[in-house]
Amino acid sequence: LEGFLSELLFDDIKIVEVLESESNKDAPEDKSNRVDIKVKNKKGEIVIIEVQSNNEADFFQRVLYATSKTVCEHIKTGGKYRDVVKVISVSILYFNLGEGSDYIYKGSTNFLGFHNQKQLRLNSKQREAFKKEYPEELFPEYYIIKVNNFNKVAKDPLDQWMYLLKNSA
Repeated sequence: LEGFLSELLFDDIKIVEVLESESNKDAPEDKSNRVDIKVKNKKGEIVIIEVQSNNEADFFQRVLYATSKTVCEHIKTGGKYRDVVKVISVSILYFNLGEGSDYIYKGSTNFLGFHNQKQLRLNSKQREAFKKEYPEELFPEYYIIKVNNFNKVAKDPLDQWMYLLKNSA
């Protein structure tokens, strides 16, 4: 898992803890949330991994809910918002979600100027506090991996992982 995530995220990922993958309900009417794998890496980020073979029209909303629920569960009552954990969502899909021919998609929240289309940066105090340059580095990241779109030719280490995902039993 560390090897796969290191290739996908272009970072040396070290998992320090495997977390409970089922969320707690605060009230009986709350929707529960269960992901396949939930881990914490050495940076304190939470990575949730979902493997899905059944086509779900509302899968994007499911991913959004899982990510949001994870953010909420990992801040203590009375905690500071600066302690909101970074969440990375990785969806490994064996069905066709959306329209697109690539096999890996990355989504993030970035803020572009309405008139000049320039990306908003954190100010110097924020950059010092968070050791980040842009707000999108604080927000969840989403990776959609459409395994069926992989063309079976491994050109790099990430493609080797794709080959394994597509061809392993």
